[in-house]
Amino acid sequence: MKYPRRETARTALRQIIAMGGGGFSMEPRNLRLDRYILAQAKAQRPRVCFVPTASGDSRDYIRRFHLAMSKHDCVPTELTLFRRDARDPADIIARQDILYVGGGNTANLLAIWRLHGVDRAIRQAWQNGVILTGVSAGMICWFESSVTDSFGPLRELRDGLGLLPGSACPHYDGEARRRPTFHRLIRDKILPAGVAADDGAAIHFIGQKISRCVASRRNARAYQVRLVKGKVVEETLPTDYL
Repeated sequence: MKYPRRETARTALRQIIAMGGGGFSMEPRNLRLDRYILAQAKAQRPRVCFVPTASGDSRDYIRRFHLAMSKHDCVPTELTLFRRDARDPADIIARQDILYVGGGNTANLLAIWRLHGVDRAIRQAWQNGVILTGVSAGMICWFESSVTDSFGPLRELRDGLGLLPGSACPHYDGEARRRPTFHRLIRDKILPAGVAADDGAAIHFIGQKISRCVASRRNARAYQVRLVKGKVVEETLPTDYL
């Protein structure tokens, strides 16, 4: 199906909704976060493109995306790079209202995107008003740096896309080693100050500033974590339960 190219404007709103965990892949019966993301699009029936690069273009992940989006009034599609067809990825990305990035291996995702020029296409789309969102790898890829398990044990990743400044950590309450590892990396000045999100929490950026934090679970929260006089300080951000 052919879709018209998005109209762009010089004053397009640049939005990123970074989920620590949740959405259809982790909470298939909890529609709150996905509903919130779709509601941010200007289009009445937004075009949503799933990018499953971090999972190696898992067919099951793609199937679950389409099943989840069938519960919403939207036009879903996917961009696969391991099984690339004749379509131009940059053209597919430019035509969307929302780009939804799945979880998996962040380091592999970044390498594949750069090989295919998807990183440049995403940056342009963001500047033109396409909403960027994602969970886990799809949260941290937008930042300069992050905590990742891409290499096995949790460690730093310092070559993210850099659309958002600082560092990020997903699954803050969902995996026992995430919080202490993030604190250690910031304390040792391996990572700069950053943000973290529990499973079920999302941080909504407009431009490079936090606009709002939301959650699909009552106790899920988002945080800012920074180094103050040699000590790691964690600030819980106001988080609205949807």
